[in-house]
Amino acid sequence: MAEVAAPEALTLRAIGIGDAALGAELSRRVGWPYRREDWEFAIGLGHGVVGVRDGKLVATALWWPYGDSHATLGMVIVAPEAQGGGIGRRLMQALLVQTEGRSLMLNATAAGEPLYTRLGFRPHGGVRQHHGNVYSVAAPDLAAGEQLRPGNTADLPILEHLDRAATGLERGPTLAALLGCGECLVLERAGQPIGFSILRAFGRGHVIGPVVATDEADARTLIACWLHGRAGQFIRVDLPLGSGLGDWLAQHGLAPAGDVVAMVRGDLPAAPGPARLHALINQALG
Repeated sequence: MAEVAAPEALTLRAIGIGDAALGAELSRRVGWPYRREDWEFAIGLGHGVVGVRDGKLVATALWWPYGDSHATLGMVIVAPEAQGGGIGRRLMQALLVQTEGRSLMLNATAAGEPLYTRLGFRPHGGVRQHHGNVYSVAAPDLAAGEQLRPGNTADLPILEHLDRAATGLERGPTLAALLGCGECLVLERAGQPIGFSILRAFGRGHVIGPVVATDEADARTLIACWLHGRAGQFIRVDLPLGSGLGDWLAQHGLAPAGDVVAMVRGDLPAAPGPARLHALINQALG
């Protein structure tokens, strides 16, 4: 009887842009409809590792720096046939080494939360994904003295200022990358920028995020402008859990599609306001 070779041990190496197509295939296998372009965007902004066994990519984990003090972790994926063997822990331990000295944030699925808890993460809230094919949505009504205008790279300092007020994070390179691949709207009142939102191709359609505004009324305006004229198109929005925008989105075709737990290891950033983050870039990037 011929001997059957034992499977090779898992090896970890740095992730690269060339891994995007395999990453997209891996994410589809676990039900995450990321495109190759979504992986290229995420890899280009961050760092991370892949796990290779028997010559095949079977696991990924990425992180993105926000300034010198914080980072977000995400796209931690293990192929279905490789789950349960401690690969997730190895991936996370590699990221903890790479991010040493930073406070870390991530959004955990129910399957991943126990591992993250053992590694020192604690819950501090959650995120609810809304998605669906948009119903017909009227253009938002603007009050006297308000205007919505397209944003561009010249607006980056404005976006950074508003985003820092809403998150407490330095996310300039990420915002610049989003401007490079998406469309931006800036909400002004009495000539002063008070909020912005970005729409980009992502997954099965488009995602709206981030959405930064002082209150939910302004956030609705910034989202409604994107929904207007897109009846039947697939749109996703990731809201902080407890947001008052959820029912409004569901009324326009974007139904709740699952929750994740927001977790932190270290200190949460201090967001000075008055602007607030009403929708995430997406769950991985925060």
